[in-house]
Amino acid sequence: MAKNIKLTPSLLRKIVLEEKRKIMETLEQGKEDSLDVKADEAEAAELADTLEQDIDFMAALKIKESILKKRYAKVQAAKRRLVKKINERKKNA
Repeated sequence: MAKNIKLTPSLLRKIVLEEKRKIMETLEQGKEDSLDVKADEAEAAELADTLEQDIDFMAALKIKESILKKRYAKVQAAKRRLVKKINERKKNA
């Protein structure tokens, strides 16, 4: 089942520019049909290495995110304590 996507002016512009790029690439190679254009091929090992690096980077980001969440929770707790302390001093003054 196809997913419905709202066609915004920016999305339409992006689609048109992508098609224009494809046509220009075809014409630069002197071909009249895009099926005649020679495609760049990449080794599967190169793509696997890139994918592996992306996965490793994502894992590192998750670790860093958890550390930052813990630090944020400590900051929020300290903030709550200070607000409570300030409010108590206001009541006593």
